[in-house]
Amino acid sequence: MTKIEIIQNVYEKLGFSKKESADIVETVFDLIKEKLAQGEKVKISGFGNFIVKEKRSRRGRNPQTGEEISITARRVLTFKSSQVLRKALN
Repeated sequence: MTKIEIIQNVYEKLGFSKKESADIVETVFDLIKEKLAQGEKVKISGFGNFIVKEKRSRRGRNPQTGEEISITARRVLTFKSSQVLRKALN
């Protein structure tokens, strides 16, 4: 499902104009991005949790040459689905 399809569903199901639907969807995504960028956990009840994890720097190896390299510290986004979503999928 794409963002355009989400906007179309909001338009059809809630009766807002297409511009209002697009603004609503954009605002929700912007809020989620903002909170994740601040390192906060985003929990959507009945759907799941988005969590930003800190990965420390570590040593790795280039698989082609075998040369050791340094992998820098970074932040990664993880998603853990809720029990309700898991049940719906199975």
